[in-house]
Amino acid sequence: MEKDRRSRLRIGRRTPGVLTAGICSILLAAPVVAAGLAGAAAQTPKIADDLRTLYANSADIGEGKRLAQTICAPCHGADGVSRKEGVPHLAGQRAPYLYLELRAYQSGLRGATPMRNTVAVLNNDALIKVSAYFASLDPAPPVAVDVAVSDPIKDGAAAAAPCAGCHGDTGVTKTAGFPSLVGLDPKYLVTSMKMYRSGQRKSDLMTAMVANLTDAALNDIALFYALQKPAPAESPAAGDRAAGQAAATPCAGCHGDTGVSSNPDMPSLAGQDATYLATAMLAYRQGGRVDETMKGMVAALDETAIKNLSAYYAAQEPKAPANVRKPLSAEEWAQRCDRCHGVNGNSTDPRLPALAGQRFDYLETVLKDYRGRTRKNAQMAAMSDVLSDGDIRNLAAHYSRQKAKAVMFIAIPSK
Repeated sequence: MEKDRRSRLRIGRRTPGVLTAGICSILLAAPVVAAGLAGAAAQTPKIADDLRTLYANSADIGEGKRLAQTICAPCHGADGVSRKEGVPHLAGQRAPYLYLELRAYQSGLRGATPMRNTVAVLNNDALIKVSAYFASLDPAPPVAVDVAVSDPIKDGAAAAAPCAGCHGDTGVTKTAGFPSLVGLDPKYLVTSMKMYRSGQRKSDLMTAMVANLTDAALNDIALFYALQKPAPAESPAAGDRAAGQAAATPCAGCHGDTGVSSNPDMPSLAGQDATYLATAMLAYRQGGRVDETMKGMVAALDETAIKNLSAYYAAQEPKAPANVRKPLSAEEWAQRCDRCHGVNGNSTDPRLPALAGQRFDYLETVLKDYRGRTRKNAQMAAMSDVLSDGDIRNLAAHYSRQKAKAVMFIAIPSK
């Protein structure tokens, strides 16, 4: 599909006969008009089919309307404004984009069977006219969807509030026997919480604390702690640090030379509460925690050696986990999306869809489909890969609230 799309784009660049309103600085709130100078279509040889939609005249649009009201209206509405969940608005959408998507359904590049069956009977001329018709309609008005904008840091702080009694307000513990949570990679911390929730790790207190937390809440809690300023645990540490340093050499491969792990699957030990570290190592040795690698590492350690190791790591300076960044807000994500889809989702590239005023549920589904590779496009997959479910929900809500603006595309005959 990507190769096919690049091919189409190259064809478009060889066709100098179309200027978008963005280039001409014309952005109208009126319906889309595919206007041509007198006789432009006849004067323009071999124009790409997707751009032929911009030369449609009133008769073409009239034929497109008759077709659309027969086969498209049950799902997309006679006015191109969908009333069905998950079905997109087509009114005011860019005509070349609509044409390319209809062709993608016909060729099997888009997998939705109902749409493929619907457009299978249409010839190329019909696709052009239907696309031009929907583009000529007034866009759907924006909808203030009742979706709370999520902020994973604030949500994580709220969900972590009950944890503060044992682990400290920002994840730096003051109580011996309880681990600091600051400085841990979110992936490791989420895995640990899930192990308590499933019973793989034994702690009645922790199991009760995480029992009713969703996976999204666990992710938010882990991110909140990962973004706090690292500091050593404020609890006391008994033991011989120098002896512990000598004993720590075999641990460096997984946990780092000074206990700062570079592997998201392995916890950092630097600055951790010494009593907690000692308890954890004893649990691995005695079978309370199950991990064959850790069991082998601590099998030969007596309690004095374990205490010394714990004291050494507790004295090391913790660091923030690598590659953990504060999430972007919906507005910050939208600025990136607007580079292709236009300011506030009003695209001025006729081959790229407008997002402004589109249905929230449709946008949410599409972004998840790109992320899951159900819908295929290399650029969109790369963009959506890093989006959380909350990011997708925020973006969908952002664009559904924007006012859609139709764009006039002016066809200029070739010299």
